[in-house]
Amino acid sequence: MNHPLIDVLDNTVLAWGLAACGVAQLSKLLIELVVHRRWRPGVLVETGGMPSSHSALMTGTSAGIGWLHGYGDPLFALAATVTFVILYDASGVRRAAGLTAARVNGLPDGLWDTHPTPGLVDQDPVLHPLKENLGHTRLEVLAGSLIGPAVALPGLVWVGSPLHLARGLLHGIG
Repeated sequence: MNHPLIDVLDNTVLAWGLAACGVAQLSKLLIELVVHRRWRPGVLVETGGMPSSHSALMTGTSAGIGWLHGYGDPLFALAATVTFVILYDASGVRRAAGLTAARVNGLPDGLWDTHPTPGLVDQDPVLHPLKENLGHTRLEVLAGSLIGPAVALPGLVWVGSPLHLARGLLHGIG
């Protein structure tokens, strides 16, 4: 019986789903450099933007499950269903929340009562702008959805798990 950490490191689908997410997130930095001509590493930990890293994570993971277990397997059906919900949420509910936040942030500053209500604890009398970049356009979701399988499937087929890769590298050294 393997140690749980060994099992996680040997989970090829998880590793390549996360790798797809990482590639999508890193590409945001590249897009900032090329398109906007600015170095902004904070984009690596922000939500929203091109491409959707959540979409890449979910489509890469779902594609990996389908590849390993078969696309007719109920586990793939579950993964695909959860993926569709997340993709819909990213371009629907989360995007709408971001657009709403932008409209609220555009309201006049004096509109809100900034005096603390007696009896309420931890109330910040200073109102901070709401985060606006929460969701994704359909194009951003599509781009992330294409990155997922494009990274995960070749990784599954040609590289394997991080544990397998590490063992191969260590064996080659020794």
